[in-house]
Amino acid sequence: MPENDAPRWPSDDKDTSSAEPKGTKGGSEATVWLPMTGLANGKTEELSVPKVTPESGSWFQPVVEVEEEPDVPETPTPQWSAFEPATPVEQPKEPEAPKTVFVQPVQPRQTDKPDWDQFDHGAEPPRPEPPKPEPRPEPPRRPEQSRVEQPRPAPVPSATMHARPVRIEPAEERFDSEATVGIQRPEPPSQEPPAAETEAAPAPKPKRKRKALLITTLVVVLLLAGMGGAAAMPKVSNRLGLPWAPNAPKGDIPKPAGVTRVLHGPDINGAGPTKEGLSAALAGPAGAADLGTLTGTVVDAASGEVLWDKNSGTPLTPASTTKILVVAAALLSMEHGTQFSTKIVQGAEPGTVVLVAGGDPSLTALPLGTDSPLYPGAAHVDDLVAQVKKAVGGKVSKVQLDISLFKGPTAAKGWDPEDTTAGNTYMAPVLPVMADGGRTDPKNDHSPRVANPAAALTQKIAGKLEAQAGGTTTAPKDAKVLGEVKSQPLTEFANSLLQLSDNLMADVLARQVALAKGAEPSFTGGAAATMDVLKQAGFDLTGVQINDGSGLSDQNKIPAKVLSEILAVAAAPDGKDPRTPKLRPLLAGLPVAGGSGTLEKRYGDPASSAGRGWVRGKTGTLSGVNTLAGVVLDTDGRMLVFALMSSGSDQNKGRAALDVVAATLHKCGCR
Repeated sequence: MPENDAPRWPSDDKDTSSAEPKGTKGGSEATVWLPMTGLANGKTEELSVPKVTPESGSWFQPVVEVEEEPDVPETPTPQWSAFEPATPVEQPKEPEAPKTVFVQPVQPRQTDKPDWDQFDHGAEPPRPEPPKPEPRPEPPRRPEQSRVEQPRPAPVPSATMHARPVRIEPAEERFDSEATVGIQRPEPPSQEPPAAETEAAPAPKPKRKRKALLITTLVVVLLLAGMGGAAAMPKVSNRLGLPWAPNAPKGDIPKPAGVTRVLHGPDINGAGPTKEGLSAALAGPAGAADLGTLTGTVVDAASGEVLWDKNSGTPLTPASTTKILVVAAALLSMEHGTQFSTKIVQGAEPGTVVLVAGGDPSLTALPLGTDSPLYPGAAHVDDLVAQVKKAVGGKVSKVQLDISLFKGPTAAKGWDPEDTTAGNTYMAPVLPVMADGGRTDPKNDHSPRVANPAAALTQKIAGKLEAQAGGTTTAPKDAKVLGEVKSQPLTEFANSLLQLSDNLMADVLARQVALAKGAEPSFTGGAAATMDVLKQAGFDLTGVQINDGSGLSDQNKIPAKVLSEILAVAAAPDGKDPRTPKLRPLLAGLPVAGGSGTLEKRYGDPASSAGRGWVRGKTGTLSGVNTLAGVVLDTDGRMLVFALMSSGSDQNKGRAALDVVAATLHKCGCR
């Protein structure tokens, strides 16, 4: 910094602008002439300011007075001029007073640190070395492209301008002085934002807090409003037991009383219907023309008394009510927990296994964990395959089939040939092993049956074992068992049979009865064994003739009284008949009117709707044949056993007429 910070003013007002030629150097200082345009009379003035280069320091702000030079020709404004040309002003005729003009040259970018010692007032500035030729620098950018437009100066009234001394200071240091009062000093641009702006940045936080509080309050209000609205709804208020609930107690809550629940069976002590009363009640329904030829009987289960009878000893085609005889024979001849086994054993050749049929047509191909909707509790093919894989390590090359358990033909006498053709929905060939009763869809009772269900199952198992199906064979005696699955117990097996009226299961069960009695497991052997078991149990089978266990044969003949007698024993009071415990599960498998099995879609007509839920019976249908046998409770809770057989009737009309008769039994006190 100079020792004396007071500005040095010229000793007099002598004009030195013309002392030296333009652009020359005097001593150690160089003078640069800057043109000024826009003065009076359109003349151009040149101002002298100390020349300061980028190498020696930054540019400064001189304050000069310009004195008019006469007869100076107009010169065009150079392209590098730092001043915006002013609009020429018409020169007045009379000279005007001089006016001071403030000039602010464009400041070029400082690249090197200036040597401030050369401006020390007390020291002599060093003599500059002779200039060396240097590449001509690029001309500076036009001021119009880089600077901010300054306000246009007012017209200069005077033609005389005087240069004033300028105080020169470094850009980094500033000093106040009266000599520089009124000069606008540009401030270098700051790289950092003002502190006030930095501190004001977090100002919005209180607004966010207020906004969050407002939203929370609004949510709480909405929740309370919603809860209040919900509580006002009758269902909600009833559920919560609110005081304004429609079902709220209108008085004091009574004291709790002890309750004993007892499941009562049919009435066996009261007076039952009379024969006269029942005959009068059935006169109309039983005489309907839609029934064709009707035979039947009604028995009081508690007393065993026959209350109504119409040619019940006449044998007629029973259709599917034949299954009552087969199930009764199975329940009487086998343990109720009996299960039918399916095995895979080691074959005679290495890598060969044999599927040994055990008489279970309910084996299901559904995945493990998925119960069969048709045969609840059935065994799974996947379970059998998993056991084999574990036993042999998964190394199986061939799967053979042993179906030697059953004998004789696969179709019975009296069957319609269409009943066993591939694609029918009634029956599959009677073989001792198959999946899902030979159905193509394990979940649909009415899906088509395959032509050879045993071979189809063998192929399925071979595929799961990554082996080939090797045809039929007989398994070696005492062969090693690699896998075994078992059917549901006999009572559940019989329940599925009766609910679905499953023809295949009935014929398989007849063969199981034959095996249990040591007879040949065939149609003939199964029919003979069934009748033998029933006769040995004390039932009168006069007029009975059966050729199968399913009732598909139109050559079967059974009197209605045989059906009613078997059912009456099954429905008898406990302890009255020793056969009753064995036959009781027969009643559990009977379909419920309007609720399950083959009666699910019946009893919808107004004439028979009274029997919905009260009638349980086994149906039978063939061409021109409609039968129904089961049990029903009358209005007094008395259990009545009935067997109705219609011949020569239309299928739909005959069924509806039989339903009316059974429903009448429920409505009747009949005394």
